[in-house]
Amino acid sequence: MDNVQIIFENDEILVINKPCGLAVQGGQNISHSLDKDFSAALGYKIYLVHRLDKDTAGLMVVAKNPKAAGKWTNLISTKAVKKEYIAICAGSLPQKKGIIKDDLVQHGQTKSAVTNYTVEKEWTYENAETGTKINLCKIRLLLETGRMHQIRIHLSKNNCPIAGDDQHGNFKVNKLLKKELKIKHLLLASVKLTIPLGTEEKVFEIPLPSAMDF
Repeated sequence: MDNVQIIFENDEILVINKPCGLAVQGGQNISHSLDKDFSAALGYKIYLVHRLDKDTAGLMVVAKNPKAAGKWTNLISTKAVKKEYIAICAGSLPQKKGIIKDDLVQHGQTKSAVTNYTVEKEWTYENAETGTKINLCKIRLLLETGRMHQIRIHLSKNNCPIAGDDQHGNFKVNKLLKKELKIKHLLLASVKLTIPLGTEEKVFEIPLPSAMDF
C-alpha cells in the first residue's frame, strides 16, 4: 500500500502514517482496510493495538505479532503512550487552553473522558458575495483517555465541532464549508506520538495533511 507510510519499525511494531479515508479494520461495506490490505502488502499479518477513525489521518501503531500486540495494547491504554491531534473546527472555545472532562456514554455505560486542548489559531472565513461568515480555529489536543470518538464528541458538546464531521458536527456549517472551502472530509489528524522504547521515550511527529493546512 503506497499510501501508508512507515515512519518507524522494530521487531515488535510499526509506526505508520494512515491516510484519511482508509478504515483500519474490515467489516460490512468496507472493501479496503488497513488490517487486510497493509498485511497483504507487507507479506505478513499486522495486529491492531488501537484505532483511528476512517476519516482521521495520521500516526498510529500496529504490532507485528500476537505477543507484541498484547504488550502494546496494554501500553497504549496507559499514560506511557501520549497521542496528540490537530483539529480544524468551526466555532470557538471560551478559553485558549483547558481540559474537557465530559463523561461519554458508550455501549450503555458512562465512562470518564479527559481531553487537554490548546487553541493555536483563530480566524474568520468571509465571502462578501454570499454573505457567508464562519469562525474557524486550529486546536491541538492531547488525550488522557481513549474513548471512541472522544475528541469529536468533546468538541461538539462545547460548540466547536470539527469541520467535516458528518456524525457529531454541525450539518448546516459542514454544507457551507463544503461549498465555500471544498472541505469534504473530517479535518482531524494524529500528528504526534510519544512511545516508550527501552529506557527512553521516542517522539514521532508529522506535518499536517495538505487538506488541513490553513
